[in-house]
Amino acid sequence: LVQLVETGGGSVQVGGSHTLSCVVSGTSKKRCMGWFRQAPGKEREGVASIYSGVTEYVDSVKGRFTISQDNAKSTLTLRMGRLQPDDTAMYYCAAEAEDRFPSCRQWLWHGGSQANVHYTSWGQGTQVTVSS
Repeated sequence: LVQLVETGGGSVQVGGSHTLSCVVSGTSKKRCMGWFRQAPGKEREGVASIYSGVTEYVDSVKGRFTISQDNAKSTLTLRMGRLQPDDTAMYYCAAEAEDRFPSCRQWLWHGGSQANVHYTSWGQGTQVTVSS
């Protein structure tokens, strides 16, 4: 049974930085892992993924966010910089649960949709609010 527990949500000023952490247990290491987010009224969207040290980012966070994984501590981290109001969302730590996507990029793009959400294991979410 996969368990993912996020910590680190909070309020941040525009242009600021913030770090989210996720403790992971019970998951296969042969799957994509990463972060998704969901703003009110919007579908859940991928943010960043990591698999065997290879990272993927959606365009809106490239150059601003960094995902990393510490296998010894079973921790997934998302460092966020130059935060903007559009980054305000509930952030979810995620682990691909079934081999449904040909790549982590595809998982990021499609894994959060209502049709595909059950192919991923999710944490409970942590809120990040960016304000001026």
